[in-house]
Amino acid sequence: MQVKAGPLLSKINYPADLKKYSETDLEQISQELRQYIIDVVSVNGGHFGASLGVVELTVALHYALNTPYDKLVWDVGHQAYGHKILTGRRDLFHTNRVYGGISGFPKISESEYDTFGVGHSSTSISAALGMAVASQLKGETGRQHVAVIGDGAMTAGLAFEGLNHAGIENSNVLVILNDNCMSIDPNVGALKEYLTSITISKSYNRFRDDISQVLTGLSKLGPNAHKYVKKIEKSIKGTLLKQSNLFEALNFRYFGPVDGHDVKRLAQVIKDLSAIPGPKLLHCITVKGKGFALAEKDQTKWHAPGLFDKITGEIKKSVPDKPQPPKYQDVFGHTMVELAEANDKIVGITPAMPSGSSLNIMMKAMPKRAFDVGIAEQHAVTFSAGLAAQGLVPFCNIYSSFMQRAYDQVIHDVAIQKLNVVFCLDRAGLAGADGATHHGAYDIAYMRCIPNLVVSSPMNEEELRNLMFTAQQENVGPFVIRYPRGNGVMPDWKRPFKALEIGKGRKICDGEDVALLTIGHVGNFAVEARAELNSEGFYPAHYDLRFVKPLDEALLHEVFTKYKHVITVEDGSLLGGVGSAVLEFMADHGYRANVIRLGIPDQFIEHGEQAELWAECGYDKNAIVETVRKIAVKRTTNTMAG
Repeated sequence: MQVKAGPLLSKINYPADLKKYSETDLEQISQELRQYIIDVVSVNGGHFGASLGVVELTVALHYALNTPYDKLVWDVGHQAYGHKILTGRRDLFHTNRVYGGISGFPKISESEYDTFGVGHSSTSISAALGMAVASQLKGETGRQHVAVIGDGAMTAGLAFEGLNHAGIENSNVLVILNDNCMSIDPNVGALKEYLTSITISKSYNRFRDDISQVLTGLSKLGPNAHKYVKKIEKSIKGTLLKQSNLFEALNFRYFGPVDGHDVKRLAQVIKDLSAIPGPKLLHCITVKGKGFALAEKDQTKWHAPGLFDKITGEIKKSVPDKPQPPKYQDVFGHTMVELAEANDKIVGITPAMPSGSSLNIMMKAMPKRAFDVGIAEQHAVTFSAGLAAQGLVPFCNIYSSFMQRAYDQVIHDVAIQKLNVVFCLDRAGLAGADGATHHGAYDIAYMRCIPNLVVSSPMNEEELRNLMFTAQQENVGPFVIRYPRGNGVMPDWKRPFKALEIGKGRKICDGEDVALLTIGHVGNFAVEARAELNSEGFYPAHYDLRFVKPLDEALLHEVFTKYKHVITVEDGSLLGGVGSAVLEFMADHGYRANVIRLGIPDQFIEHGEQAELWAECGYDKNAIVETVRKIAVKRTTNTMAG
C-alpha cells in the first residue's frame, strides 16, 4: 500500500524544494515528515524511534545547508529515514529494507546525498574530517562538512580518535551531537553522566542563552578580541560546569545544549555556525521516538518494533498454534544464567547490545556479573581479557559483523596469551534486512587462521548449550561460538548439559555417493534436503562438523575414504571458510574427490529476508537438493541407511 504524504511534504522531492518554503512552514513540514515515517514504518517495518527523534534536525540541516555540495554524514544511519525521504526517495521509501528495494542505511551508490555509507557506529567524525581536509586541499573553502552522531556512538574509541585529529586540523567540520541518552538500549558510562551534567546545569543554561550578547560586547577589545573571547568563554563554561569542557579541551568550539525539536531555531543556528571557521560541536537534546507516545516511553522496544498499529500501538505478531523453537540469542541468555549459577567465575560482557544479545536476562538476574560497556567492541574484548587474566571466565557476546572491529584485540590480547575468553558471535551468517554492513559473513575465515582459538558453531539449541558448557571448563583457552539471528529448530530445547569433545564432529547419517559436510544451523537445511532427496531415490550421507577449528580429522578421513563427491555447506564466506578448510585437508592428505562448496560468494550481499538471501547465495534447502541431483546416482533403496 502506497502511503500518501502531507500537502507540503508531497511537493518536496529534494532539498531545493524544501528551501522554497519559509521558516514558519518548517514546523508543519516536520509534522508531516514525522507522520509519513510513522505511516510507512507501521506497515512495512524498519527502524523507528531513531528517525522520529531527528525529524526537526533533518529538516533544519537540509534547509540551512547546500546539500549535496555541503557534505552531510550520518552516523550508523538508523536515524536517516527522514533524510532519505527529503532527498529523492519518498516514493521509494515503502521498499526500505525490502529485497531489491532501498537500503535501510545511507549508501553512496544509492544517492549523491548519501555522502558516506554507514551501518556500524562512530565513523561519521573521521569520515567528515577526511572530506573536510580533501576540500581544503582542493581549495573548496566554502564547503561545509557535518557529522551527525548520537551520544551512544560517541562512546566508541573511533569517535574520540576523530575528534582528537579534527581539533588540530582547523578544518571546516561541524559535529552535531544528537543527545537522547540512548543507543538501542540506554547509554552507559562516564560520558553519559558528563553530558547529563551539561544538560541539567541551570547556571550553565542561563549562561548559554546570554553568551552571544556578552561576547558581542567583548568584541570591542580590538584585533585580538577573538583570542580573548575564546579564552573567557571557555573559562566561564568550565567554572559553571565545575569541570573542563571535554570538547573544547579537544579544540572544538562548543555550542549548546539546544532544543533538538525547535526546527526554526535549529535552522538558524546551523546557518550561523556555517559562518564560523574551524571545528565546532553543536549539542542537541532530542527525544528518541519523538511524536509517538509509546516510542518515547519505551525507546528500546520501539527501536525497531516490526509491524504495528499506528493508532493503538499494538505490535503485530503472529500467534502460533503450537510451541515454537526459541531464538538462539534467548537460548544464550538463559543458558548464561544457568551456567553462572553453577560457576561463580562466569561473567557476561556486551558492547551496547544487552537486549539484542539477550545478555539482559543475566543483567537482571545477576547485575554485578554482567557488563554493558557501551559501543566499544575493542574495549569489550580487552576488558574480557583482563577478567580472564585474573581467573574469571568471561562470555563476551558481540555480533559477528561488529567483532570485525576488535580483530587485533582478539589476536593480541586473547589468543597470544591463551586466555579463556568465550566469544559468542551472534548474527553469524546472513543477518537479513540490515544488509551488507551487518551480515556475519567473515568470522569463520578471520577466526580460523588465528592460533590457539577453538572455533565452533551449533546446529541447534541443544548444541549451543553444550558448546557454552564446554567452553567454561578448566584450561579450555580462547573459544568462539557462532550462531545466527533468528529461531532454532527445537521447541523442547532445555536439555541437561553435556561436555563435548573439542574438535569432534558427528555423523548424522550414512549414505551413498555423496557426503554433505555442514557447519552450524545450515545443517538443518541439509536435513530437510535429505528428506526430499530420499523420497526421490538419492541418499547422501550427512556429517555435522560442529568445529571449524580444530577440524575432526578422523571424520574427514572417513569421508574422503568412502565418498567420491563431497558438498560443504556453510553460512559464511566461501573464501577462507569451512569449504576451504576441507580442501586444505584433502590436499594435505593426498585425497582426490569432487568437492563442491556452497556458501556466501565473493561479493557483498544486500538486504532482504534471510530465506531470500540464502536462496540468492545458493545454500538453502533447494540449492542442496539441486546440487545432489546433479552428481548422485538415483537408487531404489539406500543400502547404507543409518
